[in-house]
Amino acid sequence: MTGRHPIEVESYRILNERVDLSGWPPGPREVVARMIHATADLGFAASARIGAEAIPAALEVLRRGAPVIVDAAMVAAGAPRVTTTCLLDEVPVAPPKSTRAAAAVALAAERHPVGALWVVGNAPTALAELLALHDGGLVKPAAVIGVPVGFVGAAEAKVELWAGPLAPRAITNVEERGGSPVAAAALNALHRLHRRASC
Repeated sequence: MTGRHPIEVESYRILNERVDLSGWPPGPREVVARMIHATADLGFAASARIGAEAIPAALEVLRRGAPVIVDAAMVAAGAPRVTTTCLLDEVPVAPPKSTRAAAAVALAAERHPVGALWVVGNAPTALAELLALHDGGLVKPAAVIGVPVGFVGAAEAKVELWAGPLAPRAITNVEERGGSPVAAAALNALHRLHRRASC
């Protein structure tokens, strides 16, 4: 914890007293810890799901400086040390039978069809659109952080992600809980792992 703010140090001390993350291997453990730290929700210790290839694939994206696509400005704001792309502002109005978030994902997939890290922390429709585009062969993510929040569609989209071909490269969770802070926390943890590996 050297160089970290005393409040963060104390927060992690309390976290380590309250939840046992020893069952998680190094790498995933840091991501789950950061998700808990950002939300004070110990439930992520049990509900998080991290594919075997997700951490190495995401770190390779950061190493290469490949695109990191986020579904909401709140995710980008929560991870200021990572250069991200959000195209939501380029979709001022939702297309018929769609949402702005889904349309922004489709637009981003046109521009970055291969090799990006996709981070969905807000809109279940954004994750559903990403999965549909992948199923159609229109986008090939290097890795996916898929933790949208909400009572409508969030749990279902995450189930689909974890049950599908992107699962080995996915960071997600079960249930409706999630949100931009969770997505940003996972991204920040990956950034720290990347910096550690670069030293």
